[in-house]
Amino acid sequence: MTENGLMDGTRTEKLFYNDSHLSKFTAMVLECEPYEKKEGCYAVELDRTAFFPEGGGQYADTGKLKDAKVSDVREKNGRILHITDQPFEAGEIVEGKIDWETRFMKMQQHTGEHIVSGIVHARYGFNNVGFHLGTEDCTMDFDGEISKEALQEIELEANRAVWKNLTIEVSYPSKEELEELDYRSKIEIEGQVRIVSVPGYDICACCAPHVERTGEIGMIKLVNMQRYKGGVRVTMLCGSRALTDYEKKQEQTAKEDIEKIEPIENKAEKVEAEIVYAPMVAETHEYQYNADAFEASDGADMKVEAAKEVPMVRIDKAR
Repeated sequence: MTENGLMDGTRTEKLFYNDSHLSKFTAMVLECEPYEKKEGCYAVELDRTAFFPEGGGQYADTGKLKDAKVSDVREKNGRILHITDQPFEAGEIVEGKIDWETRFMKMQQHTGEHIVSGIVHARYGFNNVGFHLGTEDCTMDFDGEISKEALQEIELEANRAVWKNLTIEVSYPSKEELEELDYRSKIEIEGQVRIVSVPGYDICACCAPHVERTGEIGMIKLVNMQRYKGGVRVTMLCGSRALTDYEKKQEQTAKEDIEKIEPIENKAEKVEAEIVYAPMVAETHEYQYNADAFEASDGADMKVEAAKEVPMVRIDKAR
């Protein structure tokens, strides 16, 4: 990477590498042409952008350029193309605004994936051989089998990394430094290699934007695991996605609990059928006192006697 943030072979400055939390920016239009894959859309190339193009298992950012909708961003032949529904003139200054909530959610998933993959690799030596960050969940394919008990331990350790609120480190080592560095995803990459590190958990080559600190992930949940191509595929939800999943499960549990409860009107009918009500009225002579003794003592030593015992109230079941 050069001092102005340009990657080798690209005319567009990638602002998301300098600041992953940047959601608004201004740029100049370099070129604009009809988009060949979709009628009524245009491919816009800018001199700088905060929009992350599709890559590294992660789908592209969306948002706006001025009033135009940006539905996709592609990097092809050293060009970053913003797919819009309106054309622009070369040299025009535009304001870009990404869909921040979606971008932040994707960063939560991607950094969470690095933490989980780093733990799996360190503990079991398995590699992440497939990663997909979709619109609903995130999947990781490992080239070895993991037990359910081990998966629970991995999830707990991953959340410990979140609780530590570690700073995510990004570096651009030289070719010589890379040869000495122990990192995941050691594949042939043309040009400068970008290394993303979660201290104590993972070191990996990655082109995508990440959160600044692990605490921003919020929560990591490993919600499913299945055998896949000799290993396992693990489904993960992080941050806002994990919270949404929890809320849905809570609603479902509450609904099931309500369905188990017998309707109140049915219970009332059942109780009424089982009980015969006995009158709880005391006799008129229930309480009497000795008038002669009262008069003799001039009211000083009034004695109250219970002439008869109060009848017991009995509750019987209906026959």
